[in-house]
Amino acid sequence: MPAKNLQHLLEEVALQQGSGRIICYPLGNTNKPEISCSYDQLFREAQCASWALRSRATSGIDPGSAILLHFNSPWDSIIWFWAVILAGCVPVMSTTLPHNSSLRKAHLAHLSRMLTNPLCLTRQALMTEFGEQNYIVPIVVESLDLEEALPMNNHLHATPSDTAVMMLTSGSTGNSKAVCLSHEQILAANTGKLSVIPLDQGSFMNWICLDHVAAIVEIHLQAMLAYKDQIHVHSPDLLSNPLEFINLINKHRVCRTFAPNFFLARINAALSSNKEDDLRKWDLSCLGYLASGGEANVTRTCEELSIHLLQYDAPRSVIVPGFGMTETCAGAIFNLDCPKYDIAQGSEFASVGSCMSGIEMRITDDTHPCHSVPQGEHGNLEVAGPVVFKEYFNNPTATNETFTSDGWFKTGDCGFTSKTGYLTLSGRLKETMIINGVKHRPQEIECILDESNIPGLTPSFNCCFCSFPPGGETEEVCLVYLPTYAPEDMSSRVQTSDAISKAIIMSTGSRPRIIPLNQTLLQKSALGKLSRARIKESYEKGEYRIHQEINDEIVRLYRRVTRTPPRGELEERLLTIFHKSFELHGQDFDVQTPIFDLGITSIDLIKLKKNLEEHLDMVHEIPMVTLMTNSTVRNLSTALHKLKGPHVYSPIVPLHEKAPRNLYRPVYAIRARGFNGDEIPFSDIQEAVRTYYSAIKQKQPWGPYALAGYSYGSILAFEVGKVLERHGDTVQFLGSFNLPPHIKTRMRQLEFKECLLHLAYFLDLMTEDRARELGDELTDSSKDAVLDEVVRHSNQGRMTELTLSKSGLRRWACLAHALQSMAVDYEPSGSVATMDVFCCIPLAMVASSKQQWRDEHLSKWKDFTREEPKFHDVGGAHYTMLSPEHVFDF
Repeated sequence: MPAKNLQHLLEEVALQQGSGRIICYPLGNTNKPEISCSYDQLFREAQCASWALRSRATSGIDPGSAILLHFNSPWDSIIWFWAVILAGCVPVMSTTLPHNSSLRKAHLAHLSRMLTNPLCLTRQALMTEFGEQNYIVPIVVESLDLEEALPMNNHLHATPSDTAVMMLTSGSTGNSKAVCLSHEQILAANTGKLSVIPLDQGSFMNWICLDHVAAIVEIHLQAMLAYKDQIHVHSPDLLSNPLEFINLINKHRVCRTFAPNFFLARINAALSSNKEDDLRKWDLSCLGYLASGGEANVTRTCEELSIHLLQYDAPRSVIVPGFGMTETCAGAIFNLDCPKYDIAQGSEFASVGSCMSGIEMRITDDTHPCHSVPQGEHGNLEVAGPVVFKEYFNNPTATNETFTSDGWFKTGDCGFTSKTGYLTLSGRLKETMIINGVKHRPQEIECILDESNIPGLTPSFNCCFCSFPPGGETEEVCLVYLPTYAPEDMSSRVQTSDAISKAIIMSTGSRPRIIPLNQTLLQKSALGKLSRARIKESYEKGEYRIHQEINDEIVRLYRRVTRTPPRGELEERLLTIFHKSFELHGQDFDVQTPIFDLGITSIDLIKLKKNLEEHLDMVHEIPMVTLMTNSTVRNLSTALHKLKGPHVYSPIVPLHEKAPRNLYRPVYAIRARGFNGDEIPFSDIQEAVRTYYSAIKQKQPWGPYALAGYSYGSILAFEVGKVLERHGDTVQFLGSFNLPPHIKTRMRQLEFKECLLHLAYFLDLMTEDRARELGDELTDSSKDAVLDEVVRHSNQGRMTELTLSKSGLRRWACLAHALQSMAVDYEPSGSVATMDVFCCIPLAMVASSKQQWRDEHLSKWKDFTREEPKFHDVGGAHYTMLSPEHVFDF
């Protein structure tokens, strides 16, 4: 009996023995799943969650109301998706919140207005993302009692036309919109998808967040409708190791998954360079089809990868390019004859094919609205049918604007159809850029560049767009700008280019093509705007080619003249590994370039670590701290040599050592002794201060100096500052990050257990509430017992991300305890010239409010400064004030 709504679908699959399982892997681990749950178990757990939700929020739960779900794990998203549906409400899948504080607040304010003050569910660990605003204040699911849930009936009466779920658009052309997907639309879409290619045995695999329509509709719900297993993996684990994608398909007999063009290119490159190819015993005969969409597919990439996969018994046309949008429940138009059809057509980019059941398409133009143009003619793509949405929630203006007068949805894409009825896309009406499958707004990138005050860049005279390069695998970001430097000033040209590149990499994760142009080529309109469409057209016609070639040649020459070549075989090998790990060009990166200048993430560091250990045939593991403290090829080469000999402790950690003129100053961290296994912690504060002072003077013999201490480090910064001033040096800045001068009472409270639990919370291994609960539960427990329980309750994905073992966590906690023990009798004395005190929300056990913390504790620094200290209120709490969501405001 066909399901009438999603509630019936869940009940139906739960009643069927062996109807399928949900298997979820933790971040950083694709070997052992953390969840393996039958659909029957899912139903029962979702019922409990639904009951707990209604018990907690009886006054705020109305049938049909929107509930925002903000989670970063597939299992949380799935459980609470169904809990909300069983409560008769509509789940709204929240997207990743912007890192920029002002953008994040604006986004949350918009969601609050659009969704009419929705209830929101999240995890305690994600609550910091909602800080410093009152538009949306979530309920943390840890506060809901799932074990003593009230027995309430499920809401099973949704009509087919009711909204089942809302998906948020990317907001690439303004504020995000909420796409209303109805029960009948989702069921019709999945019926159509299942008819595209018949699938026998096998499972479905997803590796992106469930805030994406393909993950929730095309994998999760379609797998249930097909009575198949579904596998959920975190994207960083596959993006950092594309062959693991193939491993998992083989391991779980995956018959249906997806990969955008950029990831197909990575898989193809990995298979092409795989030295273990002949040792692999992959069997990909299970793989019915590998859907691909989100950006244009390169025919050459599809052909080469198809040949690779064919060697492992995958079907010849296993790659299925397609077209779909959130508004069409993901893929709805499919090319079932790729790459054969596209090779025969001589097309650089693959066609997206023909419509599945439940949707129809037409190409129109502005002169003949509501009428199809002849085949082969370019025009605007419009679609209609049961799988197409009906409205944007609470936005009648956008809904009306996006539909034609006769009810067809205007996709915003351009293309043409062939005589065979296949659709080929040729561009977009909107200015959205899709880079590596992710949408970006060029206006935001231009705004970031203007706000960065980059020397050499004329404000408001920069234009960002994307273009598909000849022979490329994905669209690239292009940036043209008006320079302020003289054409012959090579140094300024390169520094400006580097600063622009870094800003765009941080925004998009992609290296841009940068072209300085003169003002005659960057004319503004009467309204003071640059024409992005005209500039992009000129670029693609080759009108800027001579400017680009001249600029590239000057940059190459400068790099060549100033480039530091590798010294010896090890540096040569390391440089090659760095280039391959981060897909760098030789002229952009030499042995003296810090890797942190590239805007890399912790996942990138783990990938580099694995590549180094594999290609250097290391007998011993390379400690992550070695990569953190040796951020250039040259420094790392020296460090690897030292790893083979006796360890010598050095407290100086270069964070940013290379300092281009007018852009940055060198920045160093100071590391306590005791992190490495053969290091003995300091015996007292005086020894630490003497060691730090000596290291600082050796690295930078003369002042002025700028020092800052985070928490406990404030005391050490204060003491080192006094020594520097006593020897005649100038300390122009000394910062205390949320620590008062009088600390001995607090230090005497911190036994090993407290140090370990504070560390676990600080490292995001568990929530603050859980750390506090464990503190009460582990009273009088031994160190080993405490460590065992903390590891057992820690987020294993986070442990993997930090490459943190149990012994490593113990060593870290012992060091923290040793540092605290040095200060149990500490009494501040003397003074420094000046101090900046940064105040955030204190720990609950030391003060009841930020105001009390500042007035009664932090204010005491005035007794130890010769000038009145400056106080700064900053966002976040003691352990989160420098986390990603607060660091930019800080």
